[in-house]
Amino acid sequence: MFIGEYNHTIDDKGRIIIPAKLRNELGNNFIVTRGLDGCLFIYSSNEWNNIINKYKNLPDTKEKRNFLRIFLSGATVCEYDRQGRINISQSLISYACLKRECIIVGVFDRLEIWAKESWNKFIDMNTDDLSDIADSLFKSSNNI
Repeated sequence: MFIGEYNHTIDDKGRIIIPAKLRNELGNNFIVTRGLDGCLFIYSSNEWNNIINKYKNLPDTKEKRNFLRIFLSGATVCEYDRQGRINISQSLISYACLKRECIIVGVFDRLEIWAKESWNKFIDMNTDDLSDIADSLFKSSNNI
């Protein structure tokens, strides 16, 4: 399970370091793709296969086709260089509006890479509603 928030930078060649403790869990080969809410998603190979299998079982609708076109066309298999960096394609950098300062966030089954400015805006917009969000998600459950 991925958790935590890590401040990093992306260089002019599109390389960003993945923290060592996250690299161990992610594995040597993994997938980077367009995420939701303006960030990038990073999945381990195993989790990627689980997600693709779920998508295969969805009905063939226009929404499914459009989502998969965008989600899969940006997907790239990646591996680390000797310094623990990954290389992100220019199209993904543009999609997530990544500049120098980035935030890597652990979100249960995936990592997310955010432009620092976008992440801070997301936090500002959602922090006040956190209690309401939790109440809504867990209304019928006593898990929290």
